[in-house]
This record gives sequence, C-alpha cells and structure tokens, in this order.
Amino acid sequence: MAGVAIKEAGAGRSLSLEQVENGSLSTSPSYWDSDDDGGPKPSDLFGMYTWKIYKFSQINKRELRSNAFEVGGYKWYILIYPHGCDVCNHLSLFLCVANHDKLLPGWSHFAQFTISVVNKDPKKSRYSDTLHHFWKKEHDWGWKKFMELSKVQDGFIDADVLIIKAQVQVIRGRLDRPFRCLDCQYRRELITVYLKNVEQICRCFVEERRTKLGKLLEDKAKWSSFCAFWLGMDQSDRRRMSREKSKSILKVVVKQFFIEKEVTSTLVLDTLYSGLKALEGQNKGKKSSSKYLEAEELPIPIVGIENDTFILADDVLLLLEWVATERLPPRDEKDPQNRTKDGIVGEEFNKYSIERDERRLTECGRQTIEIFVLSRIFSNIEAAYQEDVVLKKQEELIREEEACLGETERKSRRGVDKKKNIQRETFEGELLRQQRHTGRPRCGGSERANDGLHLRLGRGITTSCRRGVTAGDAIMGVQAAIGRGGGFRVWEGANTDDNEISTMETTTTQQVMERGKGKKTSGAGQRKNTYEEPLTLDN
Repeated sequence: MAGVAIKEAGAGRSLSLEQVENGSLSTSPSYWDSDDDGGPKPSDLFGMYTWKIYKFSQINKRELRSNAFEVGGYKWYILIYPHGCDVCNHLSLFLCVANHDKLLPGWSHFAQFTISVVNKDPKKSRYSDTLHHFWKKEHDWGWKKFMELSKVQDGFIDADVLIIKAQVQVIRGRLDRPFRCLDCQYRRELITVYLKNVEQICRCFVEERRTKLGKLLEDKAKWSSFCAFWLGMDQSDRRRMSREKSKSILKVVVKQFFIEKEVTSTLVLDTLYSGLKALEGQNKGKKSSSKYLEAEELPIPIVGIENDTFILADDVLLLLEWVATERLPPRDEKDPQNRTKDGIVGEEFNKYSIERDERRLTECGRQTIEIFVLSRIFSNIEAAYQEDVVLKKQEELIREEEACLGETERKSRRGVDKKKNIQRETFEGELLRQQRHTGRPRCGGSERANDGLHLRLGRGITTSCRRGVTAGDAIMGVQAAIGRGGGFRVWEGANTDDNEISTMETTTTQQVMERGKGKKTSGAGQRKNTYEEPLTLDN
C-alpha cells in the first residue's frame, strides 16, 4: 500500500568550472565545494530521497512513514498524513529524525531541506523549503497544510501513484565564520527561488550602515571634531586602529546573518563566503578565484586581508566619505529561471545565466563584508573618540571649578583684608583723635603709667591697654571685643610713636570714659564724657 522507496545518491554532483565551459552546467567556482578548516564538504552532507506511494487513493491510514535513509551521518524518514494532521482537507508532510530516542544525549544539528510533490507537468510541482534546528524536543519538522487535497488529483497522481521527493542538506556546526553551507546543485535550485531575497537582505544591511555613517558627515561640528581627533593621533595609533583580527569580525558576521528557521540564511552565508574569497583574491593582486568577478569590473577595495587581519585600504576619513556618498549599483530586475522537476536547471538555463547570478551574489557578499568590516573598525574608533570627548569635558569642568574656587577665595581674602584695614584705621585714627582732643603730650615711661586715655565704644564691654602691648595687639583685642558684641576702652600710657601700648584687659563694666589720672567714676558723679557720641565699630 505504501509503495516503493527509492534512494538517490547522497553525494553532491559538484562539477568543475571546466565542465561548465564544456557544456556541463554547474554553479561552482574553483573553491565552490571546499572550506578552510578541512571539514566535510557540503556535498558530503547532502542527500536526495524519492518515495513512490502506490495506490494512494486506496489509503485509509491516518499516517504513513517512508523507509529510513541516511544523510549527513543521520537517519531520516518522511512522514505523511494523507488526510491532514490536525487539519482537514490538506496533505501534511514532515521530515523526521529516525531513532531520535536512541541518539546520544545533547545531539543536535541544523538541516535545510526541501520536500516536493511531483506533478506530471514539472512546472506545476509543489515545493516547500525550510531551515530547522533538530534536537531532542524538535526531532520532526514540516507543514500541516502542505497542499489542499482537492488539488492532489490535478496532475499529482499518475496511475494512482504519488511521488514525494526530499532534498536534505545537513549544516555542519561551524558558526565562527561564513562557510559553504549548500551542495552546489541544491544551491543552484534555491537561488532560482531566493536570489532576490538574498540580495535584498544584503542591500538592506549595506544601506542601513551607509545611512548611519552618512549622518556623521551631515553633522558638520561632530565630523570636524572627529577629523581633528583622528588627525591628532600618532601615525602608529592610527595604523593600529585601522585593522582588526578577521576571526573576531567574522564570528559577528555569522551571528548577524545566520537566523534559525530563516530559509535564506544558508544562501546568505554562501554569498558571504563567496564575497570573502573574492576579497582574498583581490588582496593577492590576482583575479578573484571566482571567475564571475572580471578584473575590469572589480571595484575600488575598502578593506584588505593580511595574515588573518582585516586592514582598511585607505585612511578611514576618506573611506567614510566615499562610502557615505557612493551609490549602490542598480538592481538587476531580471528574474532567475523557474524551478524544475529534478531540482536542476532546465535546458534553457545556459552558462550566461549561471555566471550572471553568481556574479551578482559574489559582488553582493563582497560589498557586505567590506561595509561590515568598515563599520566595525569605525565603531572602535568612534568609541575612542567619545572617550576623548568625555575626558576633555571633564578637564574643562575641573578647570572652570578651580577658577571659580580661586576667584571666590580671592574675593573672600580681599574682603577680610579690607575689613581688617578698616578696623585698624578706625582704631588708630580714634587714638590720634583722642590725643589731639585732650591736648596732652604723648608720654612714655612708667612715670606716666597711671595717666590714660579713656575711650568707651559700644555696648558695655570696656578694654584697657597698658604698657608692653603693641598697637597691632591692641587692635586685635578691640576686634575680639567687638566680636563679643561690646565696646572697648583704651588707657593712654605708652609711647604711641613706637606703637607701644600697655597690656590689654577686658572688663564688663559699663563706664563713662573721661580723661584723668587713671581714675574711673560712675553714677551721678560722673564727669561729662569728652565725646558727645561713642564710636561704634560694626563686626
């Protein structure tokens, strides 16, 4: 009832470039089926399987399984639900890992596969492609609504036989750099369907990065500041920052473009791989290993590769200006050829169309790699520039703060000095005025120690100065008295020419000061103060 299973050769049918030129169609350049790490070739991980189900109209089982077949070191089978899986009136198809419960713990692998239901008219055959990460909890993958049952009778069943084909490409687990993912013939078939999608992905990335770089140039002040920063660096520092190890960049490239369950991810990685090889060929001063990039068509290089290191081909400022203003080449709107029954190209698919598509993808991959590398190196330089800007702002703020503090200190010092000078001048002037007012000669010596000049200032604190204290000390005493909220009294009894005034003492008695032989009076018997108004010094 289930019919006969036929297994086709799993080894890839990669042909040389000479075979293409001799009429055997192939999409591969010389490095098509190889990679740098010496691992298994994509053709070794690719297989096709054809399952013929006889007497399909008489099947009444819920599901059918094909025989197991091996691809990429794993065993697989096709699972079909003739009347739908959890859906009605649809044919459901899945690809499953056989004996998944007996595999070692932790097993997993990516696989891209295509399942097709063959029609008598090859152009009407139904295809579905997907990329999936198979592991313990997701060991089967496919489509519940592969096609409507009503359409199965429309040329898909011939003599009550339904033919289902599976193409399986196991993706090896190397995700540290772009690598060749697909067998050349399987890739050729996918290109006929997804060429524009791959180009769109790469062009969108390039346009996004170019727009970001262009915004820097539009900001004239920032661009001028960035140029000054870059040109102010040592030549050795500029050379160091204009390069980066290819390993670190390519790992990020894979992370950027390899998206699980995105069917075009493998084609994008193949495209980037071709572009990377083209860059390596350019760097060696030879024609690209791919014959599809003619020497006269090679664009101006942006980056080169030397000793596993990406190096900018020119000064970063010139490259940024060129990338931001250069226009992308126009899109090639010519559609690729249609898919055919056997998953290979039809006779109308000639050598020119193959080379044209490969040239488009290789150039697309090269340009994407170059823009990615330039953006990555520029981001490192920009980070250093931003750090330099922050440091300069901090230094400027520190200088402004120091200048402000210095000015405040100078103003404060000038105010204190001015206040001291005013107090000193007031005190000394009052001494001289009182001496002139009394009309007594200046006296010195112990014989006149009891004579004094009585001065009352303020609110009840009296200060007397006696022999042995200089005028400066007396002034300090007066300031102290003022600070306590009172006045002061000075007894004359020293040689003021030598600025010597007797020792200072402070009392709290409120006195009316008079000139006399050192005598103090109080109450109703006080003599009238020599001065009509007491002298008050504000603190």
